[in-house]
Amino acid sequence: MDGIPSGALAGFTQLYPSFSSTSMQPLYILNDLYVVPAARRLGVGRALLERARAFAAGAGAATLVLQTAITNLPAQTLYELLGWRRDELYYTYELDLP
Repeated sequence: MDGIPSGALAGFTQLYPSFSSTSMQPLYILNDLYVVPAARRLGVGRALLERARAFAAGAGAATLVLQTAITNLPAQTLYELLGWRRDELYYTYELDLP
C-alpha cells in the first residue's frame, strides 16, 4: 500500500462476545474499527469488516453489531455497502459514572 511501510500496522478491530436474551443466540460487538490515516480508502476497513464477519460467523454468532458517530458518513457508506443495516427502532443511551 502506498504510504504504508511493509509490515506496518494499517488498522485494527476489536470484537467483544455477547449474548442476545431476546434471540437466545450469541453475538459479537464490533467495538473498535480503526484505520491509520495513510491507509484509508485503500480497502483496509473493508478487509477488517469482512474478517470480523468471518470470525463471528465461525464462532457461531448470529449477529454482529456496531455503533458509529452520526457524522461519520464515510464509515456509514462502507457499512451499508457491505450489507449492514442501520437500526431504525432503537436509540442508544449511555450514563457517565463518577
